[in-house]
Amino acid sequence: MADENNTVSDLADLKNIAGDAPAADEVSGETVAPAAPTAPLREQELDAQGRAYATGRRKDASARVWLKPGTGKVTVNGRDQEVYFARPTLRLIINQPFEITERVGQYDVVCTVTGGGLSGQAGAVKHGISQALSKFEPVLRSTVKTAGFLTRDSRVVERKKYGRAKARRSFQFSKR
Repeated sequence: MADENNTVSDLADLKNIAGDAPAADEVSGETVAPAAPTAPLREQELDAQGRAYATGRRKDASARVWLKPGTGKVTVNGRDQEVYFARPTLRLIINQPFEITERVGQYDVVCTVTGGGLSGQAGAVKHGISQALSKFEPVLRSTVKTAGFLTRDSRVVERKKYGRAKARRSFQFSKR
């Protein structure tokens, strides 16, 4: 064995050097948390017009979304969102990414949606807006990701099987 005599203060110094614990301030004796990185891990992705582009998908619907700074106007297939999505719940779904990041009324959205029904299209637009928002402001990516808006909802309608009335429902049983 070695003839070294280790004290508790020697071990504390080793622990601080390894970075396992916050470093102690020499003057006041307080513990100081390590500085968080201020620069985002990703960089901003914009096109020539200064817009962020993303594609959103839900069920059979796919949405191409362009996001740019503006007054909060959302245009879907050349029409205003109040006209295209008449139900308030669908408009609520579309505005969720802006509400969770506290950016309501700061961005204009232009999107084209194809396929599926209105509910799937609203989910596709929400997914696209979330992706575009994280590309325009990479700092917001963690906020949008923790809310689950960047994940594509992969649930789709189950196919109809032969010998059945629908996907799982069988035909009505007749005893005679």
